[in-house]
This record gives sequence, C-alpha cells and structure tokens, in this order.
Amino acid sequence: MEYLLISITAFFLCSIVIMLVKPVAVKVGLVDLPTKRKQHFGSVPLVGGVAIYIAVLISSIIFIESSKTFSYYLISSGFLLVMGVLDDRFDLSVKVRLFVQVCIAGLMIFGAGFYLESLGNLFGFGEISLGYFGVFITIIAIIGAINAFNMIDGIDGLAGILSLIAFSSLAMLFAAVNSSWYLLPVLFVSSTLAFLMFNLRWPFNLNKIFMGDAGSMLIGFTIVCLLVIGTDKNIQAIKPVTALYLIAIPLMDMVAIMYRRVKKGVSPFKADREHLHHIFERAGFSRKKSLFYISIGALLIAFLGCLMQYFDVAESFMFIIFMFLFLLYNYALMHVWKLLSWLRRNK
Repeated sequence: MEYLLISITAFFLCSIVIMLVKPVAVKVGLVDLPTKRKQHFGSVPLVGGVAIYIAVLISSIIFIESSKTFSYYLISSGFLLVMGVLDDRFDLSVKVRLFVQVCIAGLMIFGAGFYLESLGNLFGFGEISLGYFGVFITIIAIIGAINAFNMIDGIDGLAGILSLIAFSSLAMLFAAVNSSWYLLPVLFVSSTLAFLMFNLRWPFNLNKIFMGDAGSMLIGFTIVCLLVIGTDKNIQAIKPVTALYLIAIPLMDMVAIMYRRVKKGVSPFKADREHLHHIFERAGFSRKKSLFYISIGALLIAFLGCLMQYFDVAESFMFIIFMFLFLLYNYALMHVWKLLSWLRRNK
C-alpha cells in the first residue's frame, strides 16, 4: 500500500509541476528549437528534468527518512540540475560542464563518504579491492553515467524508458535485500512516467515537453549513485558487474561513439548523428519502432544481469558475457553500412 501511495504522489506531483513550469520556461527561453541535428516541430519546453527533480524532492521529504548520504545526494543533484538548466538555456562549454560534474562527484563522495570500494571478482582470481583508488574510479563512473544518459537522449522517450528499466531493476534489487533505498528509484519511476506522458503525448494528446540536459544528467547521476550505494558491503544489493547490465545501452553507445570520434580526430564530446537510434532511423525505421526495439534490447540485457545475480552466477562469467555484448555492439557500429543493409532487408 505504501508503494502505491508513493508512486501516485510522485506521478501527480510531477504532472502538476510540468503544467506550472511550462509557461515559465517559454517566457525565459528555456526551449529547444529545431536544427539540422534536432528534428522536431516548433519550440519545445525543456522542463522534464526540473519537474522530475521537484517531484522527487517533495515526495522524498514526505516518504523517505533523512540520512547524511541522502541529504548529500539531494544537494549534489540539485546543483547538477541547475547546471543542466543553464546548459539548456545558454549551451555551456564542455569544459565548464565537466568541471561542474567533477565538483558534484567530489561533493557526493567526500560529503557523504561513499565510493566504489571493490570491483568484485571480475577476473576469477579473487576480489579486486580498490582502496582509496575507488574515489577516482567513482568520479569517472559518475561523469560517465551522466554523459551516457545525456548522449542517448536523442529521440522522444528513449532516455526516459531506458531510465525506467534501470530504476525498476534497482528498486527490485534494493527491495530484495530489504533496503529502504528502493524508495528513491520508485519515486523516479513514477515521476519519469509522468514526464513520458507529456513527452510521448500518450495516452492523452498533451503539449510536448523535453527532458533537457538537466533531466538526462540528473537521471544518469542518480542511477550511478544508486549503483555505487548498492555495492556497499553493508547493503550488498548489487554486484559491481551487474551494474554494467542495468545501463548497458547508454554505456556501450557512449563508449563506442567516443572511440569512433577520437579515431576520426574530433572531440569525443562533439555532437553527431551516429548513435544507435540514428542507425535505426537511417535503416528506415520510424522513431517509434526505433524506440521500441532499443528499449526491448535494454530490457533483455537488464533482465539477464538481474537473473544472473539472482542465481549467483560467477562475476567473471557475467563480465565475459557483458564484454562479448559490448564487442558485438562495437563491431556492429564499425560495420554500420553492412548493418544498415541487413536491417533494411529484415525490417
């Protein structure tokens, strides 16, 4: 019953906030305009991230017991949201965004005192303890997850649905070990569903909104924080290798694309139309079909990771399976024209 009450509260709060802040966003110019790279009709308010954060913030005050770690999460994510809104409005430089992301990661790590302490038994030779090197790894992980979800946010609903898959998985994994941390992903699931109702204009024909950089970065940051917290030895809700499966599509897409950009001699953060959803579009799939197939792939990979954790499959074997999936994904991108021809024949 509590779960249902929390979900309904977050959903309606997010819906209300969206309707309240949309006219404000239009008035201050917080809108997305169509370009050659951004193909949509008219100016669309970039308020999804703001609405999700406010809904989660208010709901968490009501339903979640305060703690040092959670307080630092709310503060850190609030700062990240502000930076994201400024980026949406003024298009901040990559250097500024990265600097702020490092500062926010440092605030969360040194303020809350949490970081990745172990990579688990990835190679089958025993646990890989990180010690204080885990601080550096955690900063890289936070920056990576923030930008992975930011980069994957290329078609309506994609970042939202991929985050639903990750948050739903996290909620189940935390609930399985009776950790109260399951409440945070539940709030995000409900708030994101409200956002998707406007973003996808379903089941009602509502005025469209976008998540914006503020929203995609907030989601990436929250997911990686929950993943690190879940690996804590006092909670043990998530094996480190399982985390790779929960964010597989955004992670693999980011790494593969950045590798290709560096190989071409351009900035790894330079925007282009080479992401997975762009490949589906060039193959002739509609955006709705692209969204469906990518989401199904992410769901299957996340389910596989959770299933292997449930049956206590060796972490080394889980890592081998994930690396096989990543190499297969990277190979497909490296031979994109062959892939496009195959997709056109079989769509």
